Amino acid sequence: MESATLSQIGLAGLAVMGQNLALNIAEKGFPISVYNRTTSKVDETLDRAHREGQLPLTGHYSPKDFVLSLQKPRSVIILVKAGAPVDQTIAALSAYMEPGDTIIDGGNEWYENTERRMVDASTNGLLYLGMGVSGGEDGARNGPSLMPGGSHRAYLNIHNILEKVAAQVDDGPCVTYIGEGGSGNFVKMVHNGIEYGDMQLISEAYDVLKNVGGLGNEELAEIFGEWNRGELESFLIEITSDIFKVEDDESGTGHLVDKILDKTGMKGTGKWTVQQAAELSIAAPTIAASLDSRYMSGLKEEREAASEIFSKEGLKEEINNVGDVDKKKLVDDVRQALYASKICSYAQGMNLLRAKSLEKGWGLNLGELARIWKGGCIIRAVFLDRIKHAYQRNPGLANLLVDPDFAREMVQRQAAWRRVVGLAIQKGVSVPGMSASLQYFDTYRRGRLPANLVQAQRDYFGAHTYERVDRPGAYHTEWSKLARKARV
Repeated sequence: MESATLSQIGLAGLAVMGQNLALNIAEKGFPISVYNRTTSKVDETLDRAHREGQLPLTGHYSPKDFVLSLQKPRSVIILVKAGAPVDQTIAALSAYMEPGDTIIDGGNEWYENTERRMVDASTNGLLYLGMGVSGGEDGARNGPSLMPGGSHRAYLNIHNILEKVAAQVDDGPCVTYIGEGGSGNFVKMVHNGIEYGDMQLISEAYDVLKNVGGLGNEELAEIFGEWNRGELESFLIEITSDIFKVEDDESGTGHLVDKILDKTGMKGTGKWTVQQAAELSIAAPTIAASLDSRYMSGLKEEREAASEIFSKEGLKEEINNVGDVDKKKLVDDVRQALYASKICSYAQGMNLLRAKSLEKGWGLNLGELARIWKGGCIIRAVFLDRIKHAYQRNPGLANLLVDPDFAREMVQRQAAWRRVVGLAIQKGVSVPGMSASLQYFDTYRRGRLPANLVQAQRDYFGAHTYERVDRPGAYHTEWSKLARKARV
């Protein structure tokens, strides 16, 4: 009788994401207990549960009461700020937990912290999952993409709840067991890195259309809306169209997007992605360019001062001269360039995931990752279904770009891509993401690169040796002696 009154799962950490996920779980018919150190957040969540449908949610004001309100084996989701707050919350809750109970960290945590906590938890007989949660506040409430990694036994304890709570797409819920260790957090980190690239590329398309094509916000809203009905259909394209429609209520004139300061914030997952790519020798130039662009955006005062200095030195803005641009052709070219560039961003992210999976022995299923990103998450897009099929056709696919379907599309779009990047450079409009993507494509497709000269230079000044194309082995040349002899 007592177990009938206990909750099936608990959630600690009731900022908006935590509240929304708890309400989502309750709405799916799973009684849930919630806890927050700030008691007003508990009251707020209880009030929402009442207002949003008399949902089966109970609030608790102490770690002990919270933990003891759960059915055994207990499962507790933690949604607090990454780092020390997670350790503090675990310490407060684990004091009342028992062997076989599970802790699930749903924050954007560094994967090695998850692996450390997993070891610590196991000493007390506790199971641990690090679970990436994507979709923002709306996704948490209505169906996110979930990426749980760690203890498979812990996943089996709650998979029925996660499968109901996750976003639903044509081929199942947007959740799967990712793998051992910190794989869930790592996959979410790379998801965010791809997101950085995606957002940067869309902002560049906007910049070119606005400042090279001279298009206004109403036209941009219509264009992005049209793109969202084709191959670019995605959450980010959809919301971009919406953004261009919103007028500024504060000033009463113009559109809100034009009043927003051009400085982009960040929380660290993009930087982690680029750092990991460097550690694993994986080229990720699109994602790196998006990170650099956020850093550059932060130099607002410096950029304004530089603009004045270069203007005084005679640098003329080309972006105001839009009379010679065929707008209709430009819109179509930018659409193609954006699509091709986005594929490069996803290819780089997938290559990073595969490299880390090999290093850690996680056995990541790249096709399945593409599948669970089809709904709920920020990077959800119609072409993720085709990415899924590409990896299903060939699980050992070296690079998404060489899948026959994507290779054909890249070739078909590369002329438009080059026109957009070339025109932007000519007009002085920076397109670092599109440029990096195009250079990634051009470098990857070439059978021979000028790296032979770089290696010759390394051998010249550092005796690093080199390999030859016509015979095996490592070689070293006394370059300076031979060069002097050649001069004679």
